[in-house]
Amino acid sequence: MRLSRSLVPLTVAVCLVLSLPYDALSHTRVEAREPTAPPELFGAECRIDVRGSHVVAHCHNPYARTDRVRLHIECERWWDLDTDGAPADAGPAVTVRLSGRCWKEVATVWVSHQRR
Repeated sequence: MRLSRSLVPLTVAVCLVLSLPYDALSHTRVEAREPTAPPELFGAECRIDVRGSHVVAHCHNPYARTDRVRLHIECERWWDLDTDGAPADAGPAVTVRLSGRCWKEVATVWVSHQRR
């Protein structure tokens, strides 16, 4: 009786393996690919500070290509105008300061990036 109980899981496992399609049992084939160029690093790193209704962003570009950054501010109140700041070019190893404000509370702030 003990022997048959130990054979049941083994029998079930063998049946499951044998019922798999041939592709699942065969070895995985890896085709050689052409070497591709690594992706070009781009984009300034920006730190945003919101204090009350004032917003300041410092963007530092550690890469070789110039990044055109722009500050966008959405204000909380419906009558307060949302602003899109003037674009600033952050050259290689350059930090730029972007600022803006709402009349009252700030809802959302982000910085957009554009290759130059």
